[in-house]
Amino acid sequence: MSLRIAITRALPDAERTASAIRARGGEPVIAPLLSIEARAFDTNLDGVQALLFTSAAGVRAFAEASGERARPVLCVGDATAETARAGGFLDVRSADGDAQALAALAAQSLDPRAGKLLHVSGADIASDMIGPLRAAGFSAERRIAYEAAAAASLPPAFGGPLDVVLFYSARAARTFVALDAPGAGALTAGCMSPNVAKAAEPERWKRVIIASSPREDALLAAIFPA
Repeated sequence: MSLRIAITRALPDAERTASAIRARGGEPVIAPLLSIEARAFDTNLDGVQALLFTSAAGVRAFAEASGERARPVLCVGDATAETARAGGFLDVRSADGDAQALAALAAQSLDPRAGKLLHVSGADIASDMIGPLRAAGFSAERRIAYEAAAAASLPPAFGGPLDVVLFYSARAARTFVALDAPGAGALTAGCMSPNVAKAAEPERWKRVIIASSPREDALLAAIFPA
């Protein structure tokens, strides 16, 4: 019998995850605990040499607000980079990791003398990008382009049979805990990182699986071992 897996991340990223789960023989259940809401932000890029994105939502928010596509774009991982390429950005680089890896990629591939780095993000972030970039000698700024609003109640999908609940962010995990979903003790929590697992409160679950690296393919590989 195939695993029924609840995807708590926001749309449209949840749809991509659903396709990946089907490809592995699982049964996805889209149950977003967050929804993306755009915010107005300063799109002036004078003096900016490169854009940094820690989420696909950030890429989409920037692309909707600005026609700039030529500046280098540095992305936290491959999925975010794919979103940037699909959005028409011409010079896209992936750190294939986390925020720390993204800061390292910037330090290795960019010149502090060439201009400011701009981190386009959501209101809630897991890691500070500006401090490490400034420590590496860069001028850096963060602009908030969207916020992830937490669900006020559990999606209806949580009323049906499930085996696994996926958490891609600590914010989603905290939202689940705050809504006090019943029956978690019989389920497995699939978490993108140790920080996400901590936010999900491991004692609530039958089992907690943590991805070996902060990538969706690593998380799904842990849930569907060969």
